[in-house]
Amino acid sequence: ALAGFCLAASWATGDHSWVDRLWSIAPAVYAWLAAAAAGWHPRPLLMAGLATAWGLRLSYNFYRKGGYGIGEEDYRWPVLRTRITNPVAWQLFNIGFICGFQHLLLWLLAAPASVPGGDLNALDALAAAIFLALFVLEALADEQQWYFQQSKHGKALRRTDLAADYRRGFLSSGLFRFSRHPNFFAEQGLWWAFYMFSVAAGEGGFPTTAAGWLNPNALGATVLTILFQGSTRFTEELSCLKYRQYPAYQACTSMLIPLPSRGMGGGRA
Repeated sequence: ALAGFCLAASWATGDHSWVDRLWSIAPAVYAWLAAAAAGWHPRPLLMAGLATAWGLRLSYNFYRKGGYGIGEEDYRWPVLRTRITNPVAWQLFNIGFICGFQHLLLWLLAAPASVPGGDLNALDALAAAIFLALFVLEALADEQQWYFQQSKHGKALRRTDLAADYRRGFLSSGLFRFSRHPNFFAEQGLWWAFYMFSVAAGEGGFPTTAAGWLNPNALGATVLTILFQGSTRFTEELSCLKYRQYPAYQACTSMLIPLPSRGMGGGRA
C-alpha cells in the first residue's frame, strides 16, 4: 500500500522523494503492528519503542531540512534522471527501485520485531545498548552537519574553529574528522543491533555457535548495508564535482567506519 501510494504520488507531482518522506515512519509502524500481533510481548514492545525514537528524531531532522515540502526532492534523483534519459527506463526504475525495492527494504528492517521469543535476556540488553549508542552517534553527527550548513549559509553564527571547513565548503571536523559519513555508519549499525533482538529471541540469550547468530531476519540489515555502499559512493561522486578539495578529504578520512584521520594532506583511502 505504501509503495503504491508513493508511486501514484510521484506520477501526480513529478516528485520522487515520497519514499524518503516515509523512510523514518514505516519501520516504526511495522514494529508496532508486530508488537500488537505478539500480544504486547516485552521484546517487540521494546523494539517498537526504539524504532519510534529513531523515527521521531530522523523525521525531525528531515523536517527541519525542508524534506516534507512537496517539490523538495532529494538532490540525487534529478541527477539520476539526467543519466536515465529513456522515460520508460526511468519509470521502470521508479516502480522497481524507488517505490518497490525501498519499501520492501523498510519492511525487512522491521521484520526482526515479529519474532517475540521468550523472556528478555542479556543479549536483548546488549542490543538495546548498542542501538542507543549508535542512535546518539547519528544524532550528534546530524547536529554537527546541520549547524555547519546553517552557519555556512549565514543562518547561524560562524565558528572560528570551522574556518578551514567554511573555505573548503564541507565539514571535516568533529565526528567528520574520523568518518566522512558517521551518520551513515550509525544508521547501518543500529539496524544490525535491531536484528540482534531476533537472535536473542531464537537462542534465549547469547548463541553458542556461529550459526546461532544468523537467521533470515538479517536480510534487511544486510541489504541496507549493501545499498549504502552504492548510495554513499554516488553521493561522494557528486561531492567531488562540487568541492575541489573533497578528493583530499577522501584520501585521509575513512568513508564510513570511524578511524583516526591523517589530516587533509594524508593518503589513507
